[in-house]
Amino acid sequence: MSAGLLTIVQPGIGTTVQDGGRHGHRHEGVAVSGWLDAPLAEAANALLGNPAGAAVLELRGLGTELRVSTGPVRVALAGGISAKCLHADGVVNILPAWQSRTLQMGDRLVLGAAETGCAYLAVSGGIALPAQLGSRSSNWRAGLQGVLGRALRPGDLLPCSAWATPAPQQWRVPTPWALPDGPVRVMLGPQTDHFQPEAVAAFLHDGWEASAEQDRMGLRLRGVPLAHTRPQAADIVSDAVTAGAIQVPANGQPIVLLADSQTVGGYPKIATVIRADLPRLAHLRPGTRVHFQAVTVAQARQALHDQRDAWASWLTTREAFLPPGFIDEAALYGSNLISGQIRADF
Repeated sequence: MSAGLLTIVQPGIGTTVQDGGRHGHRHEGVAVSGWLDAPLAEAANALLGNPAGAAVLELRGLGTELRVSTGPVRVALAGGISAKCLHADGVVNILPAWQSRTLQMGDRLVLGAAETGCAYLAVSGGIALPAQLGSRSSNWRAGLQGVLGRALRPGDLLPCSAWATPAPQQWRVPTPWALPDGPVRVMLGPQTDHFQPEAVAAFLHDGWEASAEQDRMGLRLRGVPLAHTRPQAADIVSDAVTAGAIQVPANGQPIVLLADSQTVGGYPKIATVIRADLPRLAHLRPGTRVHFQAVTVAQARQALHDQRDAWASWLTTREAFLPPGFIDEAALYGSNLISGQIRADF
């Protein structure tokens, strides 16, 4: 068994450590946090054979650079992203997404931009920062020190869990995991009675533009303002909110809450994004257009069931391969290279 160690050379923009989230503490005012796109993060883990829920790096921008201080470390990228590998021996090559690679001590990994706004880097065994309240997920607003309750800085260390040094075979998938297109599905309410009927219809009919005012806590949309029934209806007695809740303040511009959202809010909620479509919110870069479609509880449950089935089916396409230039000596020596007899007396 060996445990790797990564050093942050450059933290990049919006890069955080995330896992499945900090569940069971919302009643204490602690956000769930965790991956913005859970299936994509778990796809990165699956390429390494990591246990479900292993902590990964969530990549939201560009400029992140890592160095292997203790190796080897096996890595894999998932999403619209690639990286440049600067090996200690001077060799430079590209690591594309959707396949694994083993890095040695001294190697550096320069990550490109997350082209769709969100991508993931998994490491062998998972990132092993100390868990706090049952999770390794970063949440800067909560200031959870053990999991770096602040933005990453040059020189920060990311320990990797111990792993059994594997066979030389790497893993890849022929087709990337992808989310479906189409409207983002929502369940209306719970405060649709705070909006004029025409506003509810417009919310579903009109398209919305993702603004630059977005982070892991929420995303502001732009469009024709939605009218409340009266000015006082733009405020409610604060009640529980969750990721996917769509609040509409007095200006009529919707705010979609994301993984780091607060636990209560005082704006009326016109709808909530269903769980199967929450990952799509991670990819609404500024200027992206989005439409919403209302569904029932039964349809929301079926959508999640279908997504899990599709992900399990995608996982079966994972295949092993030998990296370029590697010679499998065990297989070579175990093969019958010459059969019969050869005469050399000519």
